[in-house]
Amino acid sequence: MAEANKKTKTTKETPAVAEDAITNAEVADVVAEKTEVSVKDATPAKAGKRSAKAQEAAEVKSAKEERKAAKAGEDLTGTDEAPKQKHQPTRSRLERQGKNFRKVAEAVEKDKAYSLEEALELATKTSPVKFDATVELHVNLRVDPRHADQNIRDNFVLPQGTGKTVRVAVFADVDDAAAAKKAGADIAGLEEVTKLLEKGNLDFDILVATPTQMAKLGKYARALGPRGLMPNPKSGTVTTDVVKAVKEAKAGRVEYRVDSTGIVHLGMGKVSFGKERLLENAQAIFANLKGNKPASVKGTYVKSIHISTTMGPSITVENSAL
Repeated sequence: MAEANKKTKTTKETPAVAEDAITNAEVADVVAEKTEVSVKDATPAKAGKRSAKAQEAAEVKSAKEERKAAKAGEDLTGTDEAPKQKHQPTRSRLERQGKNFRKVAEAVEKDKAYSLEEALELATKTSPVKFDATVELHVNLRVDPRHADQNIRDNFVLPQGTGKTVRVAVFADVDDAAAAKKAGADIAGLEEVTKLLEKGNLDFDILVATPTQMAKLGKYARALGPRGLMPNPKSGTVTTDVVKAVKEAKAGRVEYRVDSTGIVHLGMGKVSFGKERLLENAQAIFANLKGNKPASVKGTYVKSIHISTTMGPSITVENSAL
């Protein structure tokens, strides 16, 4: 009886023991696989990121970064804030200019408004360049160019000229072209001007055209317009009297127009003109500006007047000069 009970108990425990044996075998297989992988990973590759050389370089880099971090920590020890960076003060506009400019600028008093005669005499002495510089006039008018009647624009001839050599081209038929040539035009005739336009060789400063020939210039507007060479009736370059237009251009005709801020910029001669010739041109400009004062502008017409030479310092002129 006891032997029968013992056999029965052994028979019942056999499946559990078998199951434990299978589980232990599976665990052993997993451990073996992990061991193989770790051994494989531990073995350095011949090249690439897992090579011995690459691993050594990575260790050196890591150690270097740790030393930097430790040093930065030592520098900040005992301080509540990081050290402030030193900023150099911004230099003034005069200090950023060239040596020659700073030298001549010493003769101009910053907050002083000069009379027209004094300003012109000073301008001829404060040119920092070696060539014959242009004397420029800048007049800030109290006008609003957005209004049609205040968009001031005109052209006239300076009594003493501009001091520049002007090349004039005339786009007209045979008779007008011949007359323009006699008047001093550098290039005249339909074929002559057309050849230059076709080649894109705009070797002239002013282009004069007759009204009957303007339609032929339409296809060249994109080349002429951006350079300010497109003939315009308001500038006197579209006219039937080409002889008069050529003579005025050669004599020193200038055109001006207020910019978007209401300022007129004009070159009124060269430094070599001297004070007297420049004064005559300046008075002619002021007379023209005064004659073009819009009726809608009441009170003060002039905000400020400045004179300067090419790359030279600015000289403030008294508003009473205009």
